[in-house]
Amino acid sequence: MTTSRPDAVVVGAGVIGAAVALELARTGRQVVVVDKAGAAGHGSTSASSAIIRFNYSTFDGVATAWEAQHLWTSWPDHLRLTGRRPLAAFHRSGAVLLDSPAVAPSGVTALFDRAGVQYERWDAPALRRHLPGIDPGRYWPPKPVDDDAFFDGPTGELGALFTPDAGFVDDPQLAAQNLADAAAELGASFLFHHTVVAVDRHADRVAGIRLADGTRISAPVVVNAAGPWSGGLNRLSGVGSDFTIGVRPLREEVHQVVAPSGHTTGPGPGPVVADLDLGTYLRAASGGRLLVGGTEPPCDPPEWIDDPDEADPRPTAHRFRTQVTRAARRFPEIGVPNRPLGVAGVYDVTDDWTPIYDRTALDGYYVAMGTSGNQFKNAPLVGRYLATLIDLVEAGHDHDGDPVRYRCERTGNVVDLGAFSRRRPVRAGSARTVMG
Repeated sequence: MTTSRPDAVVVGAGVIGAAVALELARTGRQVVVVDKAGAAGHGSTSASSAIIRFNYSTFDGVATAWEAQHLWTSWPDHLRLTGRRPLAAFHRSGAVLLDSPAVAPSGVTALFDRAGVQYERWDAPALRRHLPGIDPGRYWPPKPVDDDAFFDGPTGELGALFTPDAGFVDDPQLAAQNLADAAAELGASFLFHHTVVAVDRHADRVAGIRLADGTRISAPVVVNAAGPWSGGLNRLSGVGSDFTIGVRPLREEVHQVVAPSGHTTGPGPGPVVADLDLGTYLRAASGGRLLVGGTEPPCDPPEWIDDPDEADPRPTAHRFRTQVTRAARRFPEIGVPNRPLGVAGVYDVTDDWTPIYDRTALDGYYVAMGTSGNQFKNAPLVGRYLATLIDLVEAGHDHDGDPVRYRCERTGNVVDLGAFSRRRPVRAGSARTVMG
């Protein structure tokens, strides 16, 4: 049976899907969002570390993150919600990017200068001053913690780049709910506990979706924002043969430990620390804790999975010990408890860890996929990217031949949306890690 005929269907109510729904609703479209979970942000979004940083390997990546930060800092204005309700909050803690051969500081600062990102260069004494208890030793390359070489002494000392405007969002799931609420106020409807089992098409154009309960939703536009299920939805849709970029689900863990005393010298939370030298990152969390995650160093085999539904959401003792031991090498006061505490999530990861925000060969069918856990920060802007792209392509613009260029409202930077094309080549200098 057909229950509705909206202007657009968004599959996935994570932070990306909710942002897309909001911006499509702002264009005057009637939007339906479908998700198999029970509420907005209950999938991959809920496991996000929600870090807001700007270091990416391309100008378009840096410019996107820098513009998006301005939306997080004015979150209530971005949402335009009526009435009082809980809102996610952005904490401007700053971020420290420790030096590593994998990311040349000069390359990062060149992109920062071009985009307008503010930064400071810190040497080892400055690291000790700003981050009490840090060991600024150089231990490159990252090694397994069971390798005797892991405990070898340093070969020198590190410097770092500090970006004062970086930070984190305190509640990623609530952020997705905020976006969903804002979309709902504009008439968007959300169908939870519903699974898409088919994508309808007429000739070479999408015609809607069918749900497991037999419901058919007809629509001229469908957006795949299904996170780790996005590849499966593409297969249902019969798209992907012209993609030059592969996408696979990857299971990741983020752990919690008690923050060492004196982790910060200021009244607020300490800065985010990205430590490619040892292969880890950390940020402050509520209750005097730290979140600790990994940066996919080559010595750690990735945990690719076939079915996101079968991924164990519990942290494992091995991964916990690996990541927390690395954090403790950098901050020796961090303890390594015997019992793991944290969460595991599944992300859709592209070959080069850059997302795909694009149309497809099936007219009317668009994708916001391959977001890999590092695109939470960009979600408010990604909604605008997709709405702009859909408006122009549906009006006849050839995005494949003449990629859309998006002028950022807050920073004035111009982002080439072709950088997120499904047909792009994998750059030789791409990070190929969560750092993007």
